[in-house]
Amino acid sequence: MPLSEHEQRMLEQIESALYAEDPKFASSVRGGRLRSTSSRRRLQAAALFAIGLFLLVAGLAAPFKPGGFPVISLVGFIAMFGAGVLLMIGNSRKSARPDSTDTPAQGSGPSGSGGRGGGRPRKSGGFSERMEDRFRRRFEQE
Repeated sequence: MPLSEHEQRMLEQIESALYAEDPKFASSVRGGRLRSTSSRRRLQAAALFAIGLFLLVAGLAAPFKPGGFPVISLVGFIAMFGAGVLLMIGNSRKSARPDSTDTPAQGSGPSGSGGRGGGRPRKSGGFSERMEDRFRRRFEQE
């Protein structure tokens, strides 16, 4: 349902007040910086993974193995693991922020929940929480 002219004017006034009060927060909420951060984080994770893979293979091929243990390979594996963690942290932050900005609009009226959840506001969460909610709804229907 589109906003009326009065509601659009009110929204513009709220946005301008937010930009005047805290421009850094307003720009982060708007989402322009999220995309560049996630692409930069992906690039950093890919570079770290490539370096780790190189160290892993080089450590196995190198004759330098103190105590018979390939230390260089271990460092490479840790770097690859760190790249995976860096990528996962970036994805979790990215998925958490859009839910928090969409929640007020969804929970503001009865049409925001879609009518299927019994009037409950939609929970923000991961895949497992959504699956649990679906299971509960099916169990309640029977």
